Amino acid sequence: MFDVIIIGGGVIGCTTARNLARYDLNVALLEKASDICEGQSKANTAIVHGGYDAKPHTLKAKYNVTGNGMFDKVCSELDVPLKWNTSLVAAFSESGIPKLEELKHQGEVNGVHGLSIIGRDEIIRREPNISRSVCAALLVTNGGIVCPYELTIANAENAAENGVRFYRNAPVTKVEKDGGQWRVQSGAGTFTSRAVINCAGLYSDVINNMVSENKFHIKPRRGEYYIIDKSYAGTFNASIFQLPTKMGKGILVTPTVDGTLLVGPTAEDIDDRDDTRTTSGGLAKALKFGSATWEHIPMRDVITTFAGIRAHCDRDDFVIGEAQDAPLFFNAGGVESPGLTSSPAIGEYLADSAAEKLGAKAKKNFNPIRKSIPKFREMTDRERAQAIASDQDYAKIVCRCETVTEAEIRASIRRPVGARTIDGIKRRTRTGMGRCQAGFCTPATIKILCEELGISPLEVTKFGGKSKMLDRYLFDKGGGNHA
Repeated sequence: MFDVIIIGGGVIGCTTARNLARYDLNVALLEKASDICEGQSKANTAIVHGGYDAKPHTLKAKYNVTGNGMFDKVCSELDVPLKWNTSLVAAFSESGIPKLEELKHQGEVNGVHGLSIIGRDEIIRREPNISRSVCAALLVTNGGIVCPYELTIANAENAAENGVRFYRNAPVTKVEKDGGQWRVQSGAGTFTSRAVINCAGLYSDVINNMVSENKFHIKPRRGEYYIIDKSYAGTFNASIFQLPTKMGKGILVTPTVDGTLLVGPTAEDIDDRDDTRTTSGGLAKALKFGSATWEHIPMRDVITTFAGIRAHCDRDDFVIGEAQDAPLFFNAGGVESPGLTSSPAIGEYLADSAAEKLGAKAKKNFNPIRKSIPKFREMTDRERAQAIASDQDYAKIVCRCETVTEAEIRASIRRPVGARTIDGIKRRTRTGMGRCQAGFCTPATIKILCEELGISPLEVTKFGGKSKMLDRYLFDKGGGNHA
């Protein structure tokens, strides 16, 4: 029996969990996948949006602007990398300038400060590698970049350290009212609670529609991306958008906090909520429109491609708060872009709303501070020597591309809500995210995962379920083994 059950372990669910941990409540989070951050939150553009794009007087506008203003404090407390690199919305013909004026006015109505329209000379001074066909741009000084999966994981770890229980491999199959309680059936068993918070992302409509007559529907919208090697770090400073369309904010070129660059996303409505394939057509579109911003995208230095899926709601806005016909059932539905930016504000609102309805009091011993795993690649030589002196596993480089040590990998497994898969380690340490895309470090990572969890190499998966890394494992006479 719990006071609150959260359904969904993306950035909204984990942020809500952390905020609920501030209260004297018994809280559980159920995630259908083998790890948190397996859905929308792991595959997006990683932008902290300024708030100019959302239509005024919508929940998207409200939570975008409020959430943006919370990022400094949240990322400081959780030790998550954040960079205020600014955003530019570029027009490549004179005909686009009125649209920039419209976006500027819209942002000001939403309460965004520091918006201005700059000309070609100023743009090129700021971004010398942008296409020379640029005419003007909206400068968004409060635009930033963050690591979305590290933010999600950091919220989860801090929530767990403050008492929230996490259940993975727990797909929710039924939610129903049972007397004065909610009964939630899942792959991890049946749970009861006083309140339920639906943060199920692409499946938020399915969960809501189980209990409420006030239904909404999610249309999956796939976006495809290129990742450019970090040898091009510094090519662009700002996140550079093109003029938005009805399908989204358009193709952009942006640096990441880890030094790579993203080109994308496309926007394609699909039927399968789990279809994260990249396609020749989608990638061709990303390249075509991305080349309007960056004329000579270095395709030989594309290290990988990926696709994410957005939960586009038929209401064309977020669905946030308690369902009118289902007391103590709260929604965070249809949370697409600017969902990452909005997450601190949405998580705080949902937690405070549930706590108020439950009559919960604030904890006196809540600790908001979470420290990240020390990153060997960011250390000075002196710090590296100290790290190795305290833990010899820091002397063993596993991932050469990203300079990740065995100590970091072991720590990622041992942490609260720790990694249980190859992808889980990847998101917590960047192992396998570099130029060789795990070609070198995978065998050593499998070995460490087996040692830490006491499992066979045949049980190791990429991301849970049937994604087995190995289908056979041979043992030699000398006691060694070979995959």
